[in-house]
Amino acid sequence: MAEADLYTAYKGLLLPTLVHPPQSLTRFETFTFRPEDVVIATYPKSGTTWMQEIVPLIMSGGDPASVETLHNWDRVPWLEEGRSCGLNLDDRPSPRMFTTHFPPRVMPPSFFEVKPKVIYVMRNPKDVFTSSFHYCAMASFLVDPGPQNEFLQKFLKGEVMFGSWFDHVKAWLNYDERIFYICYEEMVKDLKGSVARIALFLQKSLDDDVIGTIAERCVFENMKKNNMSNYSAVPKEIMDPAKSEFLRKGPPHCRTTQTPV
Repeated sequence: MAEADLYTAYKGLLLPTLVHPPQSLTRFETFTFRPEDVVIATYPKSGTTWMQEIVPLIMSGGDPASVETLHNWDRVPWLEEGRSCGLNLDDRPSPRMFTTHFPPRVMPPSFFEVKPKVIYVMRNPKDVFTSSFHYCAMASFLVDPGPQNEFLQKFLKGEVMFGSWFDHVKAWLNYDERIFYICYEEMVKDLKGSVARIALFLQKSLDDDVIGTIAERCVFENMKKNNMSNYSAVPKEIMDPAKSEFLRKGPPHCRTTQTPV
């Protein structure tokens, strides 16, 4: 299908219409944040699912039920997606956890008024491009990427969903409120240390054993087995695993059941 049939233009960004219907965007614009909220902000394919596994485990003190009883899109929902319209987010106790792919300029007014905590995950654009290419090939609600060299030109020009990777990263790096920056590659190199740093930012006091347990659970191979996180519940008509798995290979250091040191 053509781009016009699949995407919605919203404040200078291309959004997949299926998951970003008008009602969800209207709700997002008027959403009221709380100072205790935790927002995971990422450019697509930059480690969002990974962080949606790590943060709930930290906030729960390592309780596995935090990632085994709800799908990741319900436990840490995207505020701008249609699925969030069916969730009673206002009734959730603090601290609530949310996800967004939006740059700061698109965030609703209350975001800047109450200044919730933000975790921003950055990833090497080469790997973001590769992951995006495979994702677009397997998701029916996204424009087919076509030949890889053509998709690369669109990616470099920002003519892809959520716009330019370069603009997105630069905008969040210039956001100077309560924000924690971390690179995907840092997490690959030292997952346990990354978990400890995130826990410190979230003001969660966890002993070394709990941090190690969380890191072990969030190793790629282990996370991929979690049916609440691996998108296996999504109908194949929407995301076809025969074309490409949502969680594909993972970074080299994460293809092991051993916690990276």
